[in-house]
Amino acid sequence: MSSSYTVEIESVVPAPRLFKAAVLDWHNLAPKIATDKIVSAAPVEGDGNVGSIRQFNFAPGLPFSFVKERLDFLDVEKCEAKSTLVEGGGIGVHLESASNHIKVESKAGGSVVKMTGTCKPLAGVDIAGESEKAKAAFTGVIKGCEAYLVANPDAYN
Repeated sequence: MSSSYTVEIESVVPAPRLFKAAVLDWHNLAPKIATDKIVSAAPVEGDGNVGSIRQFNFAPGLPFSFVKERLDFLDVEKCEAKSTLVEGGGIGVHLESASNHIKVESKAGGSVVKMTGTCKPLAGVDIAGESEKAKAAFTGVIKGCEAYLVANPDAYN
């Protein structure tokens, strides 16, 4: 049975800047600002458009060593993207599938990031509590990007 969770995060950063940093260019920014979690990241297939795959390699001690995600939908003007986990991150071990939908909307003085994650555990696997960990991790990504963008006002304009 699939399960879903949703998280909303307010930010002082305008939607287009935050979307570029936290979604479109996260593979370049993450190893710079989340060095304790992400040791490297890079595109492995495609040019950044729909169908492209990128890989994130995690620091030792984290629950898994890497993830590969495929971009399934992208609307840059509406700051919206959907992706699917295709390898790593528990796929084939705990999960049959996992995906997320991210939308960054403008809000007075900044933006609000809305993310819905959906996952289907393998038969007999209990993933209770995992959605809270995923929400916390995603919130950390957004807040890390926000801090970087506030400290670097010329980045991602």
